[in-house]
Amino acid sequence: MFKALQSRNFKLFFYGQSVSVIGTWLQKTAVSWMVYSITGSVFLLGLATFLSMIPSLFLAPIAGSIIGRYDRHRSMIVLQSLAMLQAGAMAVLIYLKIYNITFILALSLIQGLINAFDMTCRQTMMVDIVDDPKDLPNAVALNSTLTNFARISGPALAGIILHQYGEDICFIGNFLSYIPVLISLSLMRIEKAPKSLHKIKMIDDLVAGLNYVKKEGDMARMLLMLTCSSLFVISFNTLMPVFAKDIFNGNAQTFSWFESAAGIGSIVSAIYLANLKSTANINKIMVAASILLGTSIFILALSTNLFLTLICMTASGIGMMGQTSSINIYIQTQSSSQMRSKSISYYMMAYQGMIPVGSLIIGYLSHIIGTRSTVAFQGLICLISVAVYVYYEKHRKSQLALSCPLVYKVK
Repeated sequence: MFKALQSRNFKLFFYGQSVSVIGTWLQKTAVSWMVYSITGSVFLLGLATFLSMIPSLFLAPIAGSIIGRYDRHRSMIVLQSLAMLQAGAMAVLIYLKIYNITFILALSLIQGLINAFDMTCRQTMMVDIVDDPKDLPNAVALNSTLTNFARISGPALAGIILHQYGEDICFIGNFLSYIPVLISLSLMRIEKAPKSLHKIKMIDDLVAGLNYVKKEGDMARMLLMLTCSSLFVISFNTLMPVFAKDIFNGNAQTFSWFESAAGIGSIVSAIYLANLKSTANINKIMVAASILLGTSIFILALSTNLFLTLICMTASGIGMMGQTSSINIYIQTQSSSQMRSKSISYYMMAYQGMIPVGSLIIGYLSHIIGTRSTVAFQGLICLISVAVYVYYEKHRKSQLALSCPLVYKVK
């Protein structure tokens, strides 16, 4: 399970991130709770998530084009430094008790702009920091395990801090968490990539990346599946503060239980993926995880029992991580070295870019039909999208068998 940690650079990256991602979840949890507590508005809660992620929709393909031409290691240091400054600005704002929703939303947008480049750079750099290419799927899964371990501990810690000490400590903690990351990045020994002599032709690069994804049929179908899930399904998390505060009459600690339960499920899924010996069945794993995600969300919408709700959150974490990480692993391992950054940028656009649009839609829809009805609708959409995907795959294979029976039989 830990074979990728044999690579010195990945080990440094892993240990540095282990602190930083906890800080990220401290801030993420604190922002969600604070925005809803200050305004009482589900729409503004969705808007905060929207602004922190929407830049990925427009900038991810551009980021893939730019990052593919420059030294990823140096770019990562610059981007993490900018993220630290953003966290510092948020910490100062809250420490001074300036609860101005406009400032908070503006800083969320700045975070989104940085993340659009940072996430693409982070994913693309994986191939540079793993010594053996065969360990790349394991590195991706371990990184997901780390992220979701933080998803357990981060919200749980945030719930305690919010309840006992206040929001400012969460934001200060996130600011300080960038120090280990910058230290670990500075200690890495990565051969400097040659600078591209060609000028950036943004349109040409975007078209080339899109054509490559379309040509790789399985990759295109997986990205469409991810787009649908990000747009209509994964954003159910946006409504968890409403479940915690209004439906179950809880507090910040109740909200942290929901986030932590989803995190437990995610880490279980990530551990399973980290132990995969082969990626041959990655498509089947993605389908099974998507079915689990849709089913758990639908039951969650109907649940009136807190324990059952926590079980559903755990199951949704397993499904969500299984779906997104299996697609990530497929793209990382199947993309050509020349097109990897562009393929990953389209993955980030389908995943990170569509979630904020979904959050805004879901926040608005919950005003019209209610929170429970909205989440039930999301579960149904997920199950329908899986049914369409499976039907199309079977139809495509049957057509292939009819057109090339001998070749298909050999395969």
